[in-house]
Amino acid sequence: MQITHICKPRLKNSYISVDKSANIVLKTPKVSSSYIQKLLTQKENWIQKKLKQIEINPPIVLSLDNIHDAKNLVYLQQRVEFFASIMQLKYSELKFRKMKSRWGSCNSRGTIILNKKLINTPKECIDYVVVHELAHLVHMNHSKKFHLLIDKYICDAKQAKEILSRVVFI
Repeated sequence: MQITHICKPRLKNSYISVDKSANIVLKTPKVSSSYIQKLLTQKENWIQKKLKQIEINPPIVLSLDNIHDAKNLVYLQQRVEFFASIMQLKYSELKFRKMKSRWGSCNSRGTIILNKKLINTPKECIDYVVVHELAHLVHMNHSKKFHLLIDKYICDAKQAKEILSRVVFI
């Protein structure tokens, strides 16, 4: 466990977060070290709770070795075509990018963008993200109807979503 303090003078409040690797990140305006110590002491129970959650559900560490391999991107494309066919949906364009915080996106023009890192995740996670993005062609939101559409094609969507939330790349 590591504690990182980031001083941002423009901030009005202080923020504490615990990342997937159990590192504590503290963002504050310019403050004294005694203030930081007091803040960490006050939030100790919350920090311990977050650390315990990470201990129970440890991060899934994956390598980025094969994201540039063209045959892997072909596999992602095949999964999109397969699910688009059985869901009877048409997308206008399929793109691949390295993204920092998303697994995929879909815009109102029907363009689906998938994170290249997705190829390193388990197959059920790939299928979940593909169906999730295709479902946005019907529902451009995360409504109950949207989730029912996903559940129609992915039986363990909740589990796949939970796995994806724990993925950390090295």
